[in-house]
Amino acid sequence: MKRTLLIASILLSLLILGGCAAVSVKPPTVTLADIGIIEAGLLEQRFSCKLRVMNPNDVEIPLTGLNFEVEVNGQPFARGVSNKPVTVPRLGEEILEVTAVSTLANVLRQITEWKSGENPALTYRVKGSLAAGSLGWLPFDESGKLEMPRVQEKD
Repeated sequence: MKRTLLIASILLSLLILGGCAAVSVKPPTVTLADIGIIEAGLLEQRFSCKLRVMNPNDVEIPLTGLNFEVEVNGQPFARGVSNKPVTVPRLGEEILEVTAVSTLANVLRQITEWKSGENPALTYRVKGSLAAGSLGWLPFDESGKLEMPRVQEKD
């Protein structure tokens, strides 16, 4: 009897572990597709961010929310959260429109650096986590670079 229970518990454990492996997914890739100004106040600015979520898996991923941060040229720029549900299709992508908030200091630092002309490129990093229901939190961390045109001052 004890031996039968032991074998049954081992088989049950293996089935549970096998089931967990079956739902293992690769984290989606999240990139910054666009950013625009919603509101610019003295102390705080609100931006509309479009995040492209690409699902490399052969199963759809239902998302219930996310949190994220955007860095520009290695400095904190804006952060945001969203609780909008969306399902990213298998081997597909979705654009999530979310709001990010920044401070005046973060914006002024970027404008000053850009006007100085010392850094002709704009690098960005978007990182955070996607809430994926039973799959848990799926982290993401992606970077990109945009070559900026030089601003020439008139004589």
